[in-house]
Amino acid sequence: MALKIILLFLVTVMAFWVSAICGGGASLILLPMLNLFLPVSVIPFSLTIGTFASSASRIVVFKKSIHWKIFFWFVPFSIPAVLLGAWLMKLINPFYLQIFVALFLLANIPELFRTKKQQVNEEKPYPPFVLALVGFLAGLISGITGAIGLLFNRFYLRYGLTKEEIVATRAANEIFLHSIKLIIYFFLGLYSAKAGWIGLAIALASVVSSYTVKFILPYLSEYVFRKIGYGAMVVSGLFLFFNTSQNIIQQDHISFSQNLHDETTMNWRNSSLVLEFAIDDGLEIERPIKPDELPSTLKVRYDELTTQYDRIFLEKVFKFGSKISYEFYCYRNDQLTKLEFDE
Repeated sequence: MALKIILLFLVTVMAFWVSAICGGGASLILLPMLNLFLPVSVIPFSLTIGTFASSASRIVVFKKSIHWKIFFWFVPFSIPAVLLGAWLMKLINPFYLQIFVALFLLANIPELFRTKKQQVNEEKPYPPFVLALVGFLAGLISGITGAIGLLFNRFYLRYGLTKEEIVATRAANEIFLHSIKLIIYFFLGLYSAKAGWIGLAIALASVVSSYTVKFILPYLSEYVFRKIGYGAMVVSGLFLFFNTSQNIIQQDHISFSQNLHDETTMNWRNSSLVLEFAIDDGLEIERPIKPDELPSTLKVRYDELTTQYDRIFLEKVFKFGSKISYEFYCYRNDQLTKLEFDE
């Protein structure tokens, strides 16, 4: 056990070095280690203790670099939003939100190929209402997913701050979110004594990391610092997208198969969808339906056709920019006749 604790301490120091330079990602590094010590349900409690201590120590080390304008617009809007996000956890499937977050992170791919001159030209301070909006969204997503990590790194990188200002201002903004999450975990009973002790070990390592990272930052140029930040967002987006996609596929029983009409069907939960794309018609989404789902006029038409055919399968067709239509797959003596009707 002592060897594991020492290894956790060393990994934590390096993880928070990476977090300071890349703008986040410590949780992704520490999760595999924490699985050796704790049940999954209390791991966020330990991580939050560590991230709280990391933010607090970075504030002490880089207090002169805090950009107070961002802080005073960010924090007041993020605090109520994190409470709202915690409440929305009961209503929103976090996996689908994580897919959205992953796509948002992957949108930073073009930033990896911008020149230093292009990067400088893009950097500019945002108006106060944008700071307030970013604070609200950061709190909301943090409340739902348990972390904001790299998601809002792009906001700091494009504001025109120095690397020390980014580290300090992020820490000042996020320490309040971490403290609220700790209160929520206590309220929900998502903690344990062992998780607390492990959290304190992480906290100690994060403090060591914060005090030593100030000797690393001077060796990184502003341009390299930003490239590392964007690269970390893209890598995190790829990891989150593929990992979350697998979870959604398993949770919602997503699969692909051939239906009776030789169309590729996507099965999702208890529904089946057919996706078709044609150059002249565009993208269509088709859903099998029952006769009682037809409009009254088409229900009459269906009843007439049942006397002429052995069996009839129905699909409702959705096409962007067009009215809803219906397809009748009519079989007689194993011969298919396809009829199409507008709503």
